[in-house]
Amino acid sequence: MDSLLKFTDKGIYCPEGKFYIDPWRPVKKALITHGHADHSRPGHQHYLAHHYSESIMRQRLGDDIQIETIDYSKNININGVKVSFHPAGHIPGSAQIRMEYQGKIAVVSGDYKLEDDGLSTPFESVKCHEFVTETTFGLPIYQWKPQNETFDEINQWWKQNKENRKTSVIFAYALGKAQRIMKNVDTGIGKIYTHGAVENATEALRKTGLQLPETIKITNDIPNKDYQGNLVIATPASIGTPWMKKLAPYSTGIASGWMMLRGTRRRKAADRGFVLSDHADWNALLEAVKLSEAETVYSTHGYSTVFTKYLQEQGLNAISLDTQFEGESLDSEL
Repeated sequence: MDSLLKFTDKGIYCPEGKFYIDPWRPVKKALITHGHADHSRPGHQHYLAHHYSESIMRQRLGDDIQIETIDYSKNININGVKVSFHPAGHIPGSAQIRMEYQGKIAVVSGDYKLEDDGLSTPFESVKCHEFVTETTFGLPIYQWKPQNETFDEINQWWKQNKENRKTSVIFAYALGKAQRIMKNVDTGIGKIYTHGAVENATEALRKTGLQLPETIKITNDIPNKDYQGNLVIATPASIGTPWMKKLAPYSTGIASGWMMLRGTRRRKAADRGFVLSDHADWNALLEAVKLSEAETVYSTHGYSTVFTKYLQEQGLNAISLDTQFEGESLDSEL
């Protein structure tokens, strides 16, 4: 047996287990690494995911989906393949999926980051023979500073805006990034208001038992003056829309790994860019590969070709894959 995995037009397939991992076309049995829309898609007959992902998946895919949930590190048998989910540190409920069959071990990591964000269950390295890694930020230019430094910047920006009687509007993914921000900012500065999509995802995560600060959903009956001096967490799709008018006067900021690139903030016409990503940077990607001790490394979405070439130069058996995963995009709601 050369590989436990097969890469098909429906997605990553485990032939022995007769299941797919994060498939992008409808299948009979889908194992889901996390609740973002590019990994958790509609139409599958049966889903298996970490229990933190259940409420958000039902909210997004329909309450009638057939879903079974699992805890981290619990072993189950699927058609003779030993399967377990392990923390990926990407967002709450995100998992790396480990498969073992006849002494061969494969791990599909989904999306991940190594830094403990204070919200998600921290990343746990899993040794394997085959490792599937994302490469959203797989270039040496992408190197994150510790998140506490970024949150200091966000807090200072918020304080300054409050002094200027402005609303601080920060754009971030509704699921994961938004909750990471509300969990780590200084709520002593003011209140946190949320875009409807952000509030929906926050409520879904609260149902899992996740402790998050108080938030107020933005509605038409809230007076405009109530927002001044406070923080609004909105989706990237809100940038430049009429919805923003009710928040004026305001200052805008974008929280994304793409803020590392000069020009991205200007292109989106934001006042500030905060480098904050739920994906691994260049050094963390290399560290994850090293810790896995994998003999074969498959790279998916992002800078997979560049990253694969680098690994090959280091003497690893590395292969670049074409997938429909999106990684981090300023134009996506995820």
